[in-house]
Amino acid sequence: MQDMRLRLYHHPDGTRVAYRERGTGPPLALLHSGLLSHKEWEPAVDSLADRFRVVLPDLPLHGDSEDHPRHPYTLDWFAEVLGGFSREVLGPRPLIAGHDAGAEVLLHAVRTGSVRPSRLVLMSNRMHARPERSGMRAAWRMTTRAAAVPGLDRLLSHGARAVFTPQRGLRMSARANPAAADLLRHAFADVPGNSNLARSWARCAGAWPRGAQTHLLDLYPRLQMPVLLLWADRDPMYPLAIAEEALALLPNGQLRVLESAGFLLAYDDPVGLARELSAFCG
Repeated sequence: MQDMRLRLYHHPDGTRVAYRERGTGPPLALLHSGLLSHKEWEPAVDSLADRFRVVLPDLPLHGDSEDHPRHPYTLDWFAEVLGGFSREVLGPRPLIAGHDAGAEVLLHAVRTGSVRPSRLVLMSNRMHARPERSGMRAAWRMTTRAAAVPGLDRLLSHGARAVFTPQRGLRMSARANPAAADLLRHAFADVPGNSNLARSWARCAGAWPRGAQTHLLDLYPRLQMPVLLLWADRDPMYPLAIAEEALALLPNGQLRVLESAGFLLAYDDPVGLARELSAFCG
């Protein structure tokens, strides 16, 4: 894959959002999962860049983006930052997709009016339900909340990489793609010793919604734009039933399922992922 161009968006509150882009055509933004980075989408970029300007931001607290503990890191704040990024980088009616935590931020941004997409893609995420298996999220909470205690921030930054090992990345791929280990290795490469990031993760862990987001059931009928639910059939965290329940309430929704794919859709089926995104957004 050719190198992607690195850009920076600066939000009015000082937040720095790093993003990569490749290709020409209408902009298509892909929001990655929690704890990962823009590299989650790399296997599918070549197939998409022929038709779109593919924009891959690192969400705050991830990759090369903002990690300073002065920010609140609430879902409202993430949505506000995404709204500013969308207006400046993508334009007024973007094509935008999100997965896992990226999809949660995107849904909240749409709900609050921060983002007004022309087409919306929601990949496997908890939507209105509680994940059936949330071990990774629980492990993150456990290893980060203690970083709020003075003196423990640097220690916990080392503990996080011990928990989120490359082997865990392999388990996130239904096809045990060995590149998934490198994905997780890269995501946590700069974490040890980063006390700022540890304190910021602690703030985010305390502010992020935990229970089922049942208020989204009232949002779905109000989404008038075309909505694609793009799901994996072998993701134990987000069973297909979640998407089917949401689909029944969407006025202009459709559901597509990638077979033999797990949490890391782009690593298990990059061709299928790019095909579905191109067909829906193109």
